[in-house]
Amino acid sequence: MEKNQALLMIGPTGSGKTPLGDAIQAAGLWGRRCHHFDFGQQLRNAGEGRAPEGLFEAPETAFIRSVLEDGALLEDEQFLIAEKLMLSFLDERGAAIDDVVVLNGLPRHAGQAAAVEGIVNVAWVVSLECTPEVVVARIGANTGGDRTGRADDGMEAVGRKLVTFAERTAPLVERYREWGTPVFEMEVGARSDAGQMLSRVEGAFEC
Repeated sequence: MEKNQALLMIGPTGSGKTPLGDAIQAAGLWGRRCHHFDFGQQLRNAGEGRAPEGLFEAPETAFIRSVLEDGALLEDEQFLIAEKLMLSFLDERGAAIDDVVVLNGLPRHAGQAAAVEGIVNVAWVVSLECTPEVVVARIGANTGGDRTGRADDGMEAVGRKLVTFAERTAPLVERYREWGTPVFEMEVGARSDAGQMLSRVEGAFEC
């Protein structure tokens, strides 16, 4: 089965993945159309009952709400939820095989990484390098313009997410290196904006 190539953004909460993904989708990369799959936003939509009609049964929607409330990750046995959301998104976007899928928030651990490869081919990884202090500064200033109304931006919730990221998601960068996937490490500052980051991503890979 032919699969879309994907660019995966890995970075802690607040590092600018969502505004960067939106910028990539708007501008495209290397002359190719791009589709920004923001998994966190897709989950929030589903938890609020705004997923496409018939995509989830009521127990699945209730489970998604509990995952969001707890700040938990979907484990391997729950990947079907992520798969449904991604396939529905690609269908809605009318993604052609030459288009690039920009992954934001998925995969978040090794099990998900293996499962995602069944849907898309992760061809590039952008690692957004951002210290906890910078994360707090960016969220407090809403540097990316994407934090308005976020109920999960309290310091306790952010702290939990940073611990989970360090333990389970950050190691994926080395995992992809071992698989031979090109990785671009990009330093993110308190005032780094999506336009600056987009320019750096565009020139980071030979395509």
